[in-house]
Amino acid sequence: MPGYDKTTVPASLTLTGERDGSPSVPEEPYLRIDGVSCRFGAVEAVRDVSLSVEKGTIFGLVGSDGAGKSTLLRMAATMLKPAAGRITIGGLDVVSRKAEVKALIGYMPQRFGLYQDLTIEENIDFFMDIFGITGTERKARKALYLGFSNLLPFTDRQAGNLSGGMKQKLGLACVLVHEPKLLILDEPTNGVDPVSRQEFWEILGKMRAQGMTIIVSTAYLDEGERCDRLGLMHRAALLETASPADIRAHFENLEEAIIHRIQEADEELAHDTFKL
Repeated sequence: MPGYDKTTVPASLTLTGERDGSPSVPEEPYLRIDGVSCRFGAVEAVRDVSLSVEKGTIFGLVGSDGAGKSTLLRMAATMLKPAAGRITIGGLDVVSRKAEVKALIGYMPQRFGLYQDLTIEENIDFFMDIFGITGTERKARKALYLGFSNLLPFTDRQAGNLSGGMKQKLGLACVLVHEPKLLILDEPTNGVDPVSRQEFWEILGKMRAQGMTIIVSTAYLDEGERCDRLGLMHRAALLETASPADIRAHFENLEEAIIHRIQEADEELAHDTFKL
């Protein structure tokens, strides 16, 4: 073609291959966990778990208490080193590239470390100081994330005087100020009233709509329904990964489906033990 110049072709045409006849290349999962295990002495906390979380989606971890959900999230958040297997975030190994991975993630444990004697504004200012956010960007992010959390009218209130739901929303705002690519949340609404849980998940929905990737453990199966995919953990193992609709396909609701799958796993374990 006369005057043809590859530099004039839109990048989307050459990268996806959808119009030049070559096959499209699927985007790699943003979080990939491959054969990961972790032990605490004689206790096997996580056993050979593999899962992946696509960019811009919410992946929920559900299951019995002590199943290993928190340990798995702590390994993804670089807090624990896997005894076996590998975890990558944005293509970076969480062990060998730990410092770079930390810049990509926001981690909110079950008990988030707010300073009870500081106000809402002082707490979020502290976290912005940690991440070196200054000037006009500092002001904009404070307004954005406290606005998302409906906390702007209460900026001078001490964190210790907040309700449980407000504390969790403040914790989330503090985690979000450095605008992580992956949000890791460990039962963030445990013990929070239903209205505050609803508001918290509305915030997560907004973050997903903006392209954030989220992995969250939850004890509430109505929250599990809000996830794009679920991973069911029990006795340190991952029993199943699927959409909420697929997991409950042959049951009245998600709760019945998960109880059935856990009981089934326990029966299989008892049978295997008896054979030994």
